Amino acid sequence: MPTVEIRGERHEVRANGLRHSILTYGEPGARDLLLLPGITSPAVTADFLAVRFAELGHRVTVPDIRGRGESDRAPAGAYRMQDYAADVAGLVEARDLRDPVIVGHSMGARIAAAYAVRHTPDRHGLLVLVDPPVSGPGRAPYPTPREAFLQQLHEAQRGTTAEEVRRFYPLWPERELQLRAQVLASCDETAVCETHTGFETEDFLDHWRALTPPAVLVRGADSPVVPAAAADELRRTRPDIEIHDVPGAGHMVPWDNLAGFLDTVRPLLLSPTPAT
Repeated sequence: MPTVEIRGERHEVRANGLRHSILTYGEPGARDLLLLPGITSPAVTADFLAVRFAELGHRVTVPDIRGRGESDRAPAGAYRMQDYAADVAGLVEARDLRDPVIVGHSMGARIAAAYAVRHTPDRHGLLVLVDPPVSGPGRAPYPTPREAFLQQLHEAQRGTTAEEVRRFYPLWPERELQLRAQVLASCDETAVCETHTGFETEDFLDHWRALTPPAVLVRGADSPVVPAAAADELRRTRPDIEIHDVPGAGHMVPWDNLAGFLDTVRPLLLSPTPAT
């Protein structure tokens, strides 16, 4: 399987007591955008998206979230929303990101909300929360069981292929299947398991209720992670925050329908006035 070329520049940053590996895209001086990936998505898996955000005129930073890719592993018990949010706060300070737009997918969307509420409640850039898990105490479980993540991780550890990955992500382009096959094994099992537990024990709606604008939520119209009933609850809870549906997409929204995702977020990212 050929190695996929990555178009970002790799850097290391010390933040919140850990060494973080990041990829950067775009020109210095452009508006900062921080892209936060999901539970088993090292930074390189978002390369295709970071390139497009850079083309829109942003300076894009994509971290390997703790326990993934080339970033440090954390001790057991340190993969909670408060830990991830503190990492983001440290990265923003260390890289001197100025009120960055934050685009978070899945786990990354939960992190973005937690960071905004815990660290910048009175001032932050636009938050684009893409299909955040709405599971939590007293709610329906996260639809992908832990065993499914571990199956994929163990396959990657012994050497998986794009075709094997396609079983789980049939809508993905070949390049993204190859990338996941190459880098999934860099995800620490403790990080994955503790994060999955957090999907069940930490309630996203606590942060959703406390968010201050500007913020929007983008979901896949066919997502089992933010199903229609959950989207209705989110709208009732915060009618002031727009929710956009991307047709033909499940939970992995930009991977499933990149054109539809970009059509949705491009006006938000290019608008001189943040969405409220």
